[in-house]
Parts: sequence; structure tokens; C-alpha cells
Amino acid sequence: MEKKRILIADDEPDFLQMVKMRLETNGYEIITASDGKEVLDKIKADKPDAVFLDILMPQLDGLKVLREIRKRDKKLPVFMITAFSNEERFELANKLNASGFIIKTSDLSKEIKNITAVLDIASKYKGK
Repeated sequence: MEKKRILIADDEPDFLQMVKMRLETNGYEIITASDGKEVLDKIKADKPDAVFLDILMPQLDGLKVLREIRKRDKKLPVFMITAFSNEERFELANKLNASGFIIKTSDLSKEIKNITAVLDIASKYKGK
């Protein structure tokens, strides 16, 4: 079975590296990006199966990136990651058809579990 290619976008290098290592040990191929422009470039070049996108990033924030992704691909699963829950951002992301949200906490292992659970659920539904 082919590995699922996941793009993780976050401007915090430690978070990005830890998530990358943990997901690779769970059998995923991981692509990383640290700003919004890089996300759009890597989606075009690497064609990921899903994207985990930090809302607050340099150059283009996650909501602007999501808007651009939706112009190009309405079906690509894009999950928003944020440390700051803000009702206005959630509403805008919902209007742009975000696939879901993950709230960052100080417990990184919980975040990894959340991300892998989302990926497992997505892969089950994709087959239907």
C-alpha cells in the first residue's frame, strides 16, 4: 500500500519536527512547510493527500492559504491547527470549507494522537 503524503505547515520548527518524526514512524510520508507561500508551492509540486495548516504563519496566514487552496482544489482535506481559538477565524475557516480543526496544547503527544486519528478516519471514508 502506498504511503499517504501529508503536508504539515507550521512556523514553529520544534513542533514541525516532532510531528514529522512521529507521523513518519506511523507510516506517513511527511512534507513540511514553514510559511504560507511555501505551502502553496509544495501543494502544487508534491500533491499531498491532506494538509495540516497553522492559522498564524508568516507571508500568507493559514486562512489566506486555505482560500487559495480552495480556488484550486475543493476536495483536498485541509485541517486548521491553532494555538489561539478565535471564533471569527473558525467561522471564516468553516466558510472556506476547512475539513476540521486541531487546537494546539502544551501536550504534544495529544496533538499527535489527534492528527493520526483524523488521518485514520479520513482514510476510512476515502475508500467509500
